[in-house]
Amino acid sequence: MHVLIVFCHPEPDSFNGALRDVAIETLTSQGHSIEISDLYAEEFNPVEGPTHFPNRADPDVFFPLTEQRHAFESGSLPGDIRREINRLERADLVILQFPLWWHAQPAMLKGWFDRVFVYGGLYSGGMRYDRGRFPDKRVICSVTTGAPASTFSRHGRSGHIVTLMWPIHYSLYYLGVQVLPPQITYGVQGGGLSYEAEAEFRERLEAEKSAWAQRLEGLAGESAIPFAGWSDWDERGMLDETHPWAWRL
Repeated sequence: MHVLIVFCHPEPDSFNGALRDVAIETLTSQGHSIEISDLYAEEFNPVEGPTHFPNRADPDVFFPLTEQRHAFESGSLPGDIRREINRLERADLVILQFPLWWHAQPAMLKGWFDRVFVYGGLYSGGMRYDRGRFPDKRVICSVTTGAPASTFSRHGRSGHIVTLMWPIHYSLYYLGVQVLPPQITYGVQGGGLSYEAEAEFRERLEAEKSAWAQRLEGLAGESAIPFAGWSDWDERGMLDETHPWAWRL
């Protein structure tokens, strides 16, 4: 199996970096090949804009989707985007390693979504969700938070982690991939925020690294998060009234 780790943290020696290293060591020991996309170290530009498309389909008005599709079809995508798409295409498993900042992924990673998930290439109107391009590819988010786990419960002050992760998971599912339940490491305190004694904190972080390694060892047997698909929606894009999830409408 070939694994792509998309690492998004400005400090390589952070705890996110430690989790990245655990994944490399664990998966390599199992005989898997590893590729790293280190967004900060490689100075990935997360801002989509007209300067990325010198050969415009419409030189007068910039429509990102129009220009992405034109660049993909004409073979003129920017070099960094071709590199990232090639990495994605090679991978059987993708690990997104990042901290939760302001209740979402860092801007660098969001921009990676914006620029790399190219319209007309990685998805289109008819090539998305369970008809997407990557039905056999699996993706897992390994995420750290600053606050403790209890605050990310359904009624916690930090917001329900399931709700916070939903936009990220659904964007991934949009490409047709199998999205695995995330690995969340809570309470990675820092910047003056402290929720437990230092010794207990360090001991827990070691336990978290061991838990991540153990999960990676058994990842092949895990099931993906279930999502609705095209056969579940009516012509309005709503769940059919007979669908078991229709009560949520």
